[in-house]
Amino acid sequence: MEIGLYGLGRMGAGMARRWLRGGHRVVVTNRSRGPIDELAADGAVPAYSVAELVGKLATPRAIWIMLPAGEVTEAAIQELIPLLARGDVIIDGGNTNYKDDQRRAAMLAEHGLHYVDQGTSGGIWGLEVGFCIMVGGERAVVERLEPAFRTLAPEHGYGHVGPVGAGHFVKMIHNGIEYGMMQAYAEGFEILKTKRDFNLDLVQISQLWQHGSVVRSWLLELAHNAFKKDPGLASIRGWVADSGEGRWTVQAAIDQDVPAPVITLSLMQRFVSRQEESFAAKVLAALRQEFGGHAVVKAE
Repeated sequence: MEIGLYGLGRMGAGMARRWLRGGHRVVVTNRSRGPIDELAADGAVPAYSVAELVGKLATPRAIWIMLPAGEVTEAAIQELIPLLARGDVIIDGGNTNYKDDQRRAAMLAEHGLHYVDQGTSGGIWGLEVGFCIMVGGERAVVERLEPAFRTLAPEHGYGHVGPVGAGHFVKMIHNGIEYGMMQAYAEGFEILKTKRDFNLDLVQISQLWQHGSVVRSWLLELAHNAFKKDPGLASIRGWVADSGEGRWTVQAAIDQDVPAPVITLSLMQRFVSRQEESFAAKVLAALRQEFGGHAVVKAE
C-alpha cells in the first residue's frame, strides 16, 4: 500500500518504520528536516513540504497526520485541503478530541474528502511489539486502509470500532483507565517504600508480581524497568503532565452521568504533582489552627 505520513515524532517515526518493514511505500514529511532524512535512510520516500508529500502520492491518497492535537493538527488539515483530490482520505492518528473528529469529517466531506480517526496506543514500544489501533470512520473507507492498520498492529490489535470519532473516543477512555491504573501502582509502591522497618526491595517486588499475580501487567513491567534503573527514583521529579485524554474522559463521564471517581481522582493527583506547595493545604492548616488551636508549621 502507498502511505503518506506527516509528523515524525516518536510515534510517527515508529509507525513509518513498521510500515516499511511490512513492505509499504511510505512518503514522509515533518516540520523539521532531520527526521525526514533519518527515515529516508531507512527506505522512506522523503518530502520536504506538504505539497511535495501530496505530489509523490497516487490518488486516491491516504495521508496520516501524527502531530499534537489541537491547533497544530487543525493547521495541517487546512494546509492539505486545497492540495488533495476528491476521494482522498486524511487519517488523524494523534490524540484528538472525538468532537473535533466529527466536525472535521463534516468539513472535509464538503470538499469530497474522507476522514478517519485512529486511536493509537503502544508508545515507543509500538515499533517492535505493534501498536493497538482503534479506528473510527466509514466502513468502506476504513476497509481500503486496512492493510496499513493491520501492519501497525499485532495479532488481534486492530479494530474498526465505529463511525468517525469512535476511534479517538475509545482511545480516550483507554487513557482514562490508564490514569487510574498508574495511580494505583504509584500509591501502592509508595506505601511499600515508606514501610521503612521492612526495607522492602521494589525491584524485587515489581518483578515478583509479574508472575502469577492478579495485578500483573505491562505497566508493572515498566515500573520494574524504572526501579532497576533508579531504585529510589532519585533522578526524577514527581511532576506529572496530562495530555488531555484524562480530562476529556472525566468530562464524558459527567456528560453521560457515569460515576468515575477513580479516574477523576487520578487526574486530580496529576494536578497536585505540579504544585510546589498547595495553597489548599495552607487553608486547611489555617482552619485547624483557628477552630482548634492546632499547631502549624511556619513558612521560612
